[in-house]
Amino acid sequence: MSTRSAHPLFSKILVANRGEIAVRVMRACRELGIRSVAVYSDPDRSALHTRTADEAMALGGSSVAETYLDSAKIIAAAQTAGAQAIHPGYGFLSENAGFAQAVEAAGLVFIGPTPKAMRAMGDKAESKISMKIAGVPTIPGRENLPDLEAFLRAGHELGYPLLVKAAAGGGGKGMRVVRSAGEMAEALETARREALAAFRDPRLLVEKYIEHARHVEIQVLGDHYGNLLHLYERECSTQRRHQKIIEESPAAVLDEHLRTSMGASALAAARAVNYHNAGTVEFILDPASSEYYFLEMNTRLQVEHPVTELVTGLDLVQWQIRIAAGEALPFAQQDISQRGHAIECRIYAEDPSNGFLPCTGQILAINEPRGPGIRLDTGISEGSQVSHYYDPLLAKLIVHASNRPAAIRRMQCALDELVLHGVISNVAFLQAVLVHPDFEAGRVTTQWVENTFAGWELPPISLEMLATAALAEHTRPQNQATPQLGETDPHSPWKTANGFRLGDQR
Repeated sequence: MSTRSAHPLFSKILVANRGEIAVRVMRACRELGIRSVAVYSDPDRSALHTRTADEAMALGGSSVAETYLDSAKIIAAAQTAGAQAIHPGYGFLSENAGFAQAVEAAGLVFIGPTPKAMRAMGDKAESKISMKIAGVPTIPGRENLPDLEAFLRAGHELGYPLLVKAAAGGGGKGMRVVRSAGEMAEALETARREALAAFRDPRLLVEKYIEHARHVEIQVLGDHYGNLLHLYERECSTQRRHQKIIEESPAAVLDEHLRTSMGASALAAARAVNYHNAGTVEFILDPASSEYYFLEMNTRLQVEHPVTELVTGLDLVQWQIRIAAGEALPFAQQDISQRGHAIECRIYAEDPSNGFLPCTGQILAINEPRGPGIRLDTGISEGSQVSHYYDPLLAKLIVHASNRPAAIRRMQCALDELVLHGVISNVAFLQAVLVHPDFEAGRVTTQWVENTFAGWELPPISLEMLATAALAEHTRPQNQATPQLGETDPHSPWKTANGFRLGDQR
């Protein structure tokens, strides 16, 4: 590898985000001896990330647009605080090339890839064309189609089912499965409306829809001196509505040949745009044929990055900072290996028995699971208010063990210990997923959750849940207003009038 003497690290970094990822970045800064600066909206005035940072600066306002998406406010806050760099976390402005360019224009360092690389991979249609040129396998499809007739012709040529999706998007927004020509017009109208609302860009593309697909992604890491590595894979097939809820590494579906081939394709994709810093190349895998196809590249840190950290032993956030400060990677591809198995569960304030609708309320009690191989990344604490203003992700529970069965069991035990009282969460749903024979056998596809858990309902209320609620009420500060649990939590034990069962029925 190329070598270069280490550059001095930054003395102060502003974190342009909130919640668990902001706390995660601030802890990485602290370990590196770097002071962190938080920014916050009015609802986040007393949030955990504002209390974790060394300094906190108010942005004013409450909506996302007037706070965490206001690049001018964020850059001004960094300049006022004397920060040398800005870490965007994920979501919000993390993949906004205009923001990255504005950060550089202000004389600050953007901790992430170049604006040019972000633009190259941010447009799904253009990035797919670039990947074809680079020799990366892509899903058969058509880009830059002008009207309904063109989409119908593509459907006739490719064959149904097809997937219509936003050219500028991701995260499941602006995506519709089309199983016949008669469904095309409505699918285009709905997907275009969602794409315009989410990304301000109505362009769509169409691809062959792969039934029973697996979602496998490769973590890449590159410096400014041409050193580019992959840190192996994560499987993210356990999804609801195209949104990941459980991620793991290694992927049970890969053999060594596929693992090597996908790693090489991910590096080819990253080299095609001269990529540096941390990024993720996502693939769709057809397990029936063992063929895989480029899906997209996320030019940022991923929500599920902790599973890679646990199996490789590398701190990705610290390396993001070191690379941005000018350090070269001191290790080569042969130095990276996978050790054991890691699983991450995303903990959301949502109701799985009601279409996974987001829920609000106040965190009255939280008990964090502890023990060997257990990690909880969270942006909440007791008393935190879960509002409608922001994403309902509360925390990420990650475990590491010697093998997959041991990791699954450790996660089951950790979820049993996790207490989140005051809002509805998906914890019980995650437990149901983990104990299902298909999950234990590694037979999960991207459609598996919808097909297997349609009509799922919360389990009966246990004595443990009632005791937790009573404890939270007893320990509430006297000057703290009492939430109306029956209003914010329709599954609250206090609202149940038909008794409860002794023992845990999960």
